[in-house]
Amino acid sequence: MSEEQPNLAPITPTVMPGILGTKIPAAVTFGIAVLLFFMPFINIKCNSLTLQKVSGAQLATGFKIESPGSDNTLVGSFEKMDKGDSKVSQTGEENDPNIFALAAFGLGIIAFILSLVEKKEAITGGVITGILGAVALIATLIDIKRKVKIDLSEMGHKAKDSGATDFEKLGDSMSIAVDFTAWFYITVIAFAAGAWFCYKRMLITNIR
Repeated sequence: MSEEQPNLAPITPTVMPGILGTKIPAAVTFGIAVLLFFMPFINIKCNSLTLQKVSGAQLATGFKIESPGSDNTLVGSFEKMDKGDSKVSQTGEENDPNIFALAAFGLGIIAFILSLVEKKEAITGGVITGILGAVALIATLIDIKRKVKIDLSEMGHKAKDSGATDFEKLGDSMSIAVDFTAWFYITVIAFAAGAWFCYKRMLITNIR
């Protein structure tokens, strides 16, 4: 006499989502992006000489131009340096915060907080804020390049008004530039990577 075997429901193995299905990658990446704001984002140079380094946090909150001849522009009144003006102010003036850098800094903090929340809406928010943060940094680059171009143009007009026929007559060896550092570009990549990690987490997990 055979005994009937009970019908057993098939056991479905639990599949772990892996590291990309957790909050760790996005949280770490956004955290790094925020910390990178305290690294130098731009170098203000005259020829090959670095006059001042400005961090991302300083761009976002405002900073003092320490170079001689400051007139509250990114490049300052460097034309006075070439003329050997001994009365040029050495204290500098406070430069206004860059609205795009400030927005990127704020978005980075928000993205970091959202990446720690176990809700679908928060993860979606992390994707959006990460993308917007990268866009805001790119806008910062464009805005600063535009302002530097305007400042240098105004310096050229001042030179002509003072009797120079060409801006280069302020000094053939004088070349002012504002260069973005590798830290700035790494921060842009960190924002984009954080958004991607949030997106992958959304696909892998089913957080409601």
